Amino acid sequence: MTARTGGGTGPVVEEVGAAAYTVPTGAPEADGTLAWKATTLVVVRVRSGSTTGLGYTYGAAPTTGVVDALLAPRVRGRCAWDVPAANEAMARAVRNAGRPGLVAGALSAVDLALWDLKARLLDLPLAALLGASRSEVPVYGSGGFTTYDEAAQDRQLRTWAEDQGIPRVKIKIGESWGAAEDRDRERVARARRSVGDRTELYVDANGAYGPKQAVRMARHLDAHGVTWFEEPVSSDDLAGLAAVRAAVATDVAAGEYGYSLPYFHHMLAAGAVDCLQADVTRCGGITVWLRAAALAEAAGIGISGHCAPHVHAHVAASVPNLRHLEWFHDHVRIERMLFDGVLDPQGGSVRPTAAGTAGHGLTLRRGDAEAYRVA
Repeated sequence: MTARTGGGTGPVVEEVGAAAYTVPTGAPEADGTLAWKATTLVVVRVRSGSTTGLGYTYGAAPTTGVVDALLAPRVRGRCAWDVPAANEAMARAVRNAGRPGLVAGALSAVDLALWDLKARLLDLPLAALLGASRSEVPVYGSGGFTTYDEAAQDRQLRTWAEDQGIPRVKIKIGESWGAAEDRDRERVARARRSVGDRTELYVDANGAYGPKQAVRMARHLDAHGVTWFEEPVSSDDLAGLAAVRAAVATDVAAGEYGYSLPYFHHMLAAGAVDCLQADVTRCGGITVWLRAAALAEAAGIGISGHCAPHVHAHVAASVPNLRHLEWFHDHVRIERMLFDGVLDPQGGSVRPTAAGTAGHGLTLRRGDAEAYRVA
């Protein structure tokens, strides 16, 4: 079919659909400000002829309703080549629905599926379609939940650092909204003992501390060679982030809750971060993630991909100012359980174009996924 709407001439997006799958965690998980026992994956499929593109986000099951009711009508009938036009049409359609949160997740998942569809129609790896800046994407092991006991934390960190050769690892701190500073300090010290001096050690407070508390904690982080302090205070407190950044030696990072491009502009303009984080499954998909990366590059700042590593890998490979990609335990586990085409982080990086498959290379194993379907 040829396009009917959107101005382009070419294959048409004929179908758009979504499904949600809730997968229990292997053990209780928590960070500084939230605890959970399950994670919901929302998968979007878009079809043109016999070719299907796949995108996804992590959020809540009602995200599927946003896709079906608000976004699918704006995408069906559009030219599959014109992904930015579809993204803009979706953004306009959700104006009164409230862009942040699950609406942005839904929009992001559709955008991802559209880029995957385009690459598959052209029989290109997604990184090749976007234009690769690198063949390898550095990753860091991420987990170290506050619910872990000493043995569980040590085992996870050693698996990344020793078994997989990942030279960067991260643990969660800020337990109980910053009320367990002594345990935070102990866990940081144990983490350093687990990985030795040659592995970079990162921490993530998930906004649990106040600014002065974060500065005090940073002295302990310095003593153990921590080089990355993620969300030391709430990412909504740009002045607080900037104050912490000015006072500490560690790099301050934030941005995972950016649901639109202006969010990243404001964060950079405030001087709030040393490295900008953006989540392709939240910020507006590949279309907006690339723009956020360009904003960061113009400001002389690197960008790091937040979570959902397998759907980030190709776009992460396409930007020159990439620092790394988060190899997040919870999402890695789910993506390995439910998708074919997952990547191997051995040696500390993934190679998204190595297999030579079209699109991002992921295929949902529907039989395995169906047991977890909730919408």
